[in-house]
Amino acid sequence: MRLFVFGAGYSGKAIAREVVKNATWAGGTGRSQEGLQAMEASGLIPFLFDGESLSEEVKSALVDVTHLVQSIAPGEDGDSILKLAGSDLRTLMPNLEWACYLSTVGVYGDHQGEWVNEASECCPVSKRSVWRAKAEAQWLAASKKGGIPVAVLRLSGIYGPGRNPFVKIENGTARRLVKPGQVFNRIHVDDIAGAAAHLMAKEAGGLWNVTDDLPAPPQDVVLYACELMGVAPPPEIDFETADLTPMARSFYGENKRVSNARLKASGYELRYPDYKCALSAMWKDGNWSG
Repeated sequence: MRLFVFGAGYSGKAIAREVVKNATWAGGTGRSQEGLQAMEASGLIPFLFDGESLSEEVKSALVDVTHLVQSIAPGEDGDSILKLAGSDLRTLMPNLEWACYLSTVGVYGDHQGEWVNEASECCPVSKRSVWRAKAEAQWLAASKKGGIPVAVLRLSGIYGPGRNPFVKIENGTARRLVKPGQVFNRIHVDDIAGAAAHLMAKEAGGLWNVTDDLPAPPQDVVLYACELMGVAPPPEIDFETADLTPMARSFYGENKRVSNARLKASGYELRYPDYKCALSAMWKDGNWSG
């Protein structure tokens, strides 16, 4: 296996760490020199990519790539990699056997707290989710055109070492916003990596919700983290009167419970089925700060 990760950020590097042991070669892209240095620790040979054009070094590396992970967010004009490939993946990667596109459960939009699965209607609300839905369609079309299985991973709220309520509590930015009836799903970054590796081994394509078992109110998660730390929780804040950025407020405009039944039926067992076991493990292991 020769692996390439476009946009080797938090999730991309986690996937690389999971599967690089099975790779004969692995590379990835970043937009800055700082990002490239962090990539090497995940076992990736680093390449710069500005999102607009591919260097000759990247083009040369892609010729022999067999497995691809695409984690770069799309823009209004669609997916940047497919744009460069002309929607034909084999133009850049003639030896490609499997690809993975990291999307978001935001493509479902608001379902007023009801359960959704991969067959549910997508009604994205935010501009970024509309772009994600468009990019998903592009990747599924490219999969069909090239005869290459493409797994589209719809990720819920990502957390893990360095990105969790403990960090916010420690730096004083944690808040308990309360909007009655509001729930969110979450996913530990190690389960993103595990699910990607699982689907890669099965050469599975199509849509996959990568999310936990327990959609829960966000204030409950902060409260549980405070209990583990043995500190007083921040006061509850009414969502309607809270001082929030437009982006932060937009997240609360979507309320749904996301099912992971298809992923589990495929044989994947979540390492962290809910936020309680994940936060407890991170606190016990002391790796929450990253």
